[in-house]
Amino acid sequence: MTIFWAISLSIIVFWIVPGFIVVPWLPTSGKTVDKMLSMANVNADEVVYDLGSGDGRVVIAAAKKFQARSVGVELNPLWVFWTRLKVTILGLRSKTKIVWGNLFSADLSKADVVTLYLMQTTNSKLEPKLKKELKPGSRVVSHVFKFNNWNPAKKDTKSQIYLYIVEN
Repeated sequence: MTIFWAISLSIIVFWIVPGFIVVPWLPTSGKTVDKMLSMANVNADEVVYDLGSGDGRVVIAAAKKFQARSVGVELNPLWVFWTRLKVTILGLRSKTKIVWGNLFSADLSKADVVTLYLMQTTNSKLEPKLKKELKPGSRVVSHVFKFNNWNPAKKDTKSQIYLYIVEN
C-alpha cells in the first residue's frame, strides 16, 4: 500500500502539478529582490503583491526588510506550503499572506506595489488586469520582462529591473 501512495504522490507532484503552472520557477537573487523593492520605494504603510511568488523571497523581504505588508500569489501548492512554513518559522505571519491561486484571478485592488518575474507573454496578458485593478500611483516592478504598452518610469538595465507607475 505504501508503494501505491508513493507512486500516486510522484505522479501528482511531477506530472499533474506542473501542468497548472503559468510560468516556470526561476529564482530571483536576494540582491535583485532588494533592488526591486528599493526602486519601488516600498514603505511600511504599503501592501506589496508578488505574482508568481515561488519560494516567497520577495514577500519575505518586503515584510522583513521594508516592514510592508505583503501578499504572495502562487499556483503551485508545494511552493505555497513551503512559503507558509518559512513565513511561520520567521515569525512574519502577521505581515504576510500566501495565497494559493492563479495570478489572473487574484484581486489586486489593495496593492500599492506589484512585483513580478514572469514571461513576456504572461506580462502582456496581465497588463490590462493591472491597469484595471490597480489604483493610480501604484507601482509595478518587473524583472527581465517588460510591458509592451507602458513606458518604464525607471529602469536598471544592468539588473533588468523595470518600474512602472500606474496612471488613470
